[in-house]
Amino acid sequence: MTLAQKLFSFKGRIRRRDYWLLSILLGVLVVVAYIVAAVVGVDVASDSNASMILQVVVTLALLWPSLALGAKRCHDRDQSAWWLLIEFIPIIGGFWALINLGILDGTQGRNRFGPSPKGIGGPADPELEKVFA
Repeated sequence: MTLAQKLFSFKGRIRRRDYWLLSILLGVLVVVAYIVAAVVGVDVASDSNASMILQVVVTLALLWPSLALGAKRCHDRDQSAWWLLIEFIPIIGGFWALINLGILDGTQGRNRFGPSPKGIGGPADPELEKVFA
């Protein structure tokens, strides 16, 4: 799976390692955006229009990749991406995301969302590969 597929596609499964590395990358992009804004002269701590616009742009730019990563981690755990809605529950949602997406291992071998991203489960069935492609 290419980097673009990992960040923008909702199909397939990804390993915890990839989830963490790409999540950290997205976090670094947020920090870089705020540093650039500070250098340009936008006070990100204020309630100015420029600050609010910056926050909306950064949030919207990173929303799709964050959801795609979460969906693929849910798929690795053999869960529907709808489980990501739990994250909207205060406190519980954050703990759920940390444990379910970031700590617990995925399904061993193939599941309904595709082959194991670790290559576990023996050789892939070519007929099933066509379904998941």
